[in-house]
Amino acid sequence: MSGLSRRALLGASLAGALAPSIRAAQPQRSALDAPLVGGPDDFTFQPTTLFLTWHRDPTTTMTVQWVGTVGETADTSVYYRPANLGASAHLAIAAGTARVGVWKAQTTSTKPYPKTDFKVFRTELTGLVPGTDYEFRIGKSSPVYRFQTMPAKANDAIHFVSGGDCGVNAHAVANNIQAARQNPMFAVVGGDLGYDNGRSVEVSLAFLRNYSKHMVGKNGRMIPMITCIGNHEVDGGFGKTREKAPFYYALFDGLFPDTGYSTLDFGDYLSLVMLDTGHTSAIGGDQADWLEKTLKARKDHPNTIVVNHVPAYPSFRKAEVPADGKEGTGTGAGNRKHWVPLFEKYRVPVVLEHHDHTFKRTKPLIGGLADDNGVLFLGDGSWGRLRAPQAPDKLTYLAASSGDYHLTLHRIQGRERFHLAMDENGRVMDASRTGQRKTGAVAVGG
Repeated sequence: MSGLSRRALLGASLAGALAPSIRAAQPQRSALDAPLVGGPDDFTFQPTTLFLTWHRDPTTTMTVQWVGTVGETADTSVYYRPANLGASAHLAIAAGTARVGVWKAQTTSTKPYPKTDFKVFRTELTGLVPGTDYEFRIGKSSPVYRFQTMPAKANDAIHFVSGGDCGVNAHAVANNIQAARQNPMFAVVGGDLGYDNGRSVEVSLAFLRNYSKHMVGKNGRMIPMITCIGNHEVDGGFGKTREKAPFYYALFDGLFPDTGYSTLDFGDYLSLVMLDTGHTSAIGGDQADWLEKTLKARKDHPNTIVVNHVPAYPSFRKAEVPADGKEGTGTGAGNRKHWVPLFEKYRVPVVLEHHDHTFKRTKPLIGGLADDNGVLFLGDGSWGRLRAPQAPDKLTYLAASSGDYHLTLHRIQGRERFHLAMDENGRVMDASRTGQRKTGAVAVGG
């Protein structure tokens, strides 16, 4: 682990300001393709909660979701096709001598959005071409939206953003806008999305509206969202059943059908291991057993990144076992007991943590002590919520900390990963990089 040249990473990773949508520049030729001209009011159906996520391999699938009511639009099917965004293609389409492609139709399923009369509308598009731009629309009266599948191989750099503890305030919106300006391939939100606490419909929907409106990248491309659960998704926070996180599981049960933990594999080059820090699944027991099997199966993968909400190495709270001895109540004690030895044993390079409402970067750690072959813990969740962190001289495992709103831009390039933390105004707060951890250098039981 070492510091990174800001100029090199910024030049390679940071996109410019949001480009305007090019939807109106694509004349259409079928009855489905009503003219896409004029302003937003020309489209009679524009769901404000529309967002993208994944349930399976992001190289060949995409899941389209929104929350709405039955009857808002006559046709809720999703029509999609590959899109060619080259300037020459636009001229050919405008001249009537070329077409983008034939629309395919996919029906949506519906399920209740708890505590409301709303429904979750969802469809998973499968059999997509890796590394390809697509356009889609809902029925015949929505705008055309865009997405991009992940590449089949990591031949070029893979870049994404992460953060957590968002809320729905102005700082959360500012970080949404800042994140979109980086034009990431996707966003990882590590729990405490809107702070609905399993009770507030209004807050849960406000989070989706903010994300849908602002998390749009270059050329109008929608940025898919991947999440793990936090205590503020749950009525009661810790040690509860799935029913106590009604809005979260209504939206994300595709990736988490039975438990609060899962893995999303991007081809053979990236695995995101999403964990539940005691909110609806216990940290030890079944989850720890599953985690060992999951990490063991991926110990030779180039990039296995763990995401969880409560940090193993907090930056605001003290890393200690609580007086009542309970591990799953927010101190990280359960993580350190059940998970950290597995991270060390199976070569996990980076763990993305949240919950403390600060920015932190630890030293590379083995057993809580600095080690060049150790695991880096990044966080700690201040997308839209803030606390004053402990200073590195107070917590010896810390390398850096800050009490600023922030997000982190990650770039995977070859055998290295680069991590750039920035505040809501785009100021670079911290830069670091991680390489491949060595095998056989850590003796860990388990």
